[in-house]
Amino acid sequence: MPLPDSGLPAVGRRTVLGAAAASAPAVLGLSARASAAPSPPGKPKLLPGGGDLGQNVLVFDPSAPGIQAKLDEVFAQQESAQFGTGRYALLFKPGTYNGLNAQLGFYTSIMGLGLSPDDTTINGDVTVDAGWFNGNATQNFWRSAENLALVPANGTNRWAVAQAAPFRRMHVRGGLNLSPTGYGWASGGYIADSRVDGQVGPYSQQQWYTRDSAIGSWLNGVWNMVFSGVEGAPAQSFPNPPYTTLDTTPVSREKPFLYVDGAAGLRVFLPEKRTNARGVTWGNGTPRGTSLPLTQFYVAKPGVLAATLNQALRQGLHLLLTPGIYHLDQPIQVDRANTVVLGLGYATLVPTNGVTALRVADVDGVRLAGFLIDAGPVNSPTLLEIGPRGAWRDHSANPTTVQDVFVRIGGAGAGRATTSMVINSRHTIVDHTWIWRADHGDGVGWDTNRADYGIVVNGDDVLCTGLFVEHFNKYDVQWYGQRGRTIFFQNEKAYDAPNQAAIQNGSVKGYAAYKVGDRVTTHEGWGLGSYCYYNVDPTIVQHNGFTAPNRPGVRFHDLLVVSLGGKGQYEHVINETGTPTSGTSTVPSTVVSYP
Repeated sequence: MPLPDSGLPAVGRRTVLGAAAASAPAVLGLSARASAAPSPPGKPKLLPGGGDLGQNVLVFDPSAPGIQAKLDEVFAQQESAQFGTGRYALLFKPGTYNGLNAQLGFYTSIMGLGLSPDDTTINGDVTVDAGWFNGNATQNFWRSAENLALVPANGTNRWAVAQAAPFRRMHVRGGLNLSPTGYGWASGGYIADSRVDGQVGPYSQQQWYTRDSAIGSWLNGVWNMVFSGVEGAPAQSFPNPPYTTLDTTPVSREKPFLYVDGAAGLRVFLPEKRTNARGVTWGNGTPRGTSLPLTQFYVAKPGVLAATLNQALRQGLHLLLTPGIYHLDQPIQVDRANTVVLGLGYATLVPTNGVTALRVADVDGVRLAGFLIDAGPVNSPTLLEIGPRGAWRDHSANPTTVQDVFVRIGGAGAGRATTSMVINSRHTIVDHTWIWRADHGDGVGWDTNRADYGIVVNGDDVLCTGLFVEHFNKYDVQWYGQRGRTIFFQNEKAYDAPNQAAIQNGSVKGYAAYKVGDRVTTHEGWGLGSYCYYNVDPTIVQHNGFTAPNRPGVRFHDLLVVSLGGKGQYEHVINETGTPTSGTSTVPSTVVSYP
């Protein structure tokens, strides 16, 4: 069972570990002095910007004693707490750390606080394995590593993850093993803006997406390995080996991150947008972009009211959501261009009364990153909205980005939402999301955690890089905007459909995983996969995984569908094209190019 609050003894709740912990924040610049301008007469008191990061952010200094013990303590609490309430961010100040093995459990993020990953070096490992689940890594969700250099103890770091476990802005001075000990099942994953000097070995990983990185080599592939803008990536060869390789990423902008700026304290770096991106952003000196002091952020703690978060936004502050669970009785409303909402340690937003958790106006340059939205017990029509319905403004120069923002319906308890994520604003970049209607945990059942639709894209010119959407009652993805693009898609249809009638879509057997609207004239996708595992009724037939208008401007590359162990079957891959799956052999049916 999770321990109350942070689950750590009092000394572990300090922002900085070490002998001088009590006075260290001001001396070391790891918190910003909270300050606010005087309020005009009759107006609400202005909220302060900055402040400490709260009890579940642990900041380590190379000279601090007992770091390994503290890491082990957090891991012992979080290792198997898949639907627990604990949330942690482990921040490492620049410097060199020797002999560490940071094992990461659920809802745990580890990050360096330098401008470059090489500013913070761990001579040791940042490890994800699957001992808690008998060597099966398919449920190693909700954990992350960011902005560190690793020198693995045995030459290779183990990162055996599944969905919602990003590996960003990392430098592995050695190899990277993506499988669990014993090479059990694994279903990940995502790497971005990282350099692996040695070989990446996915081994049992079913699928993986790597973006704007550099690798020494890549060992193998199972079903779907996708690369865009990756130096050292294997050549295009889908389906054998199953490599989809794009030389560049059309548009990308890396996730915001915290760093220490000497005596100035903590700042948030905002990387600039790149077009036709390739390789890491940090390899040659200071990364390109701008930064903001922590004093320009409202540092939110669990228990804060949604009204207070909105007051902070109206004041012109950005939001830093410290680790924990935030219950919302009204939407967080982002109306100002260039606003940053950054979560630490899988900060989790839960609407309590059927509201939308977060809405963004049709403005430039909003950055949403690093948090989880958990559906509440009262049905929400939507959980995340980017732009209002009918949004039309051109944001090509400064798009909104949605990065490591994850959505969950059920699992941690009863939850319902008609549509999880709606993208109305043009040029939005969705860079790594997992939108999941839970197939296990609490509050799970065909009509218990009802959620008909995963993501709906109405805006034009939207780009998704690393799109994971699973188990929705009807369509997982619906795309109605023009000139949309997706690089990498992973999907499983809902396991728990009770019978064929429950998924019947008019005269069509089942709802496609990825539907492009009939009026769309231009759309393109690379490396897209859909799997079925109808374990309640294995006789269910899914007509296809993908459906789209049959016209020259709507193009797909490297598609696959898989029947997992013969639990249900697909008749086609896309529209009426592609051979059916059959039997129990779990062999993909593929289409290399469509039309």
